[in-house]
Amino acid sequence: MKIIAAYLLAVLGGNQSPSASDLKQILGSVGVEAEDCNIELLLSEVKGKDFAELIASGREKLASVPSGGGAVAVFAATGGGAAAAAPAAEAKEEKKVEEKEESDDDMGFSLFD
Repeated sequence: MKIIAAYLLAVLGGNQSPSASDLKQILGSVGVEAEDCNIELLLSEVKGKDFAELIASGREKLASVPSGGGAVAVFAATGGGAAAAAPAAEAKEEKKVEEKEESDDDMGFSLFD
């Protein structure tokens, strides 16, 4: 990820085709060392490809990754989820308020001081 971030920084900085030494310089400026084989692997994968196309294809791949919210969306789409979600959210807010009040009751003193 560090090497990819360095590549993105180089491209966003105006260098459309960063070299391995460019990436090493960027990484070295923040005290990170990277293996030459990993840098060369990245550069070989992106060689000749347009930056905007790489970002677009990455977004498409990320869209297919499940993020854990799918079950809620399916439940809400069936009709029962929207009505059930509102009371649950209110209950969570009430619990947060109660916990905060309880922590204020001791005024910073421990029971065993």
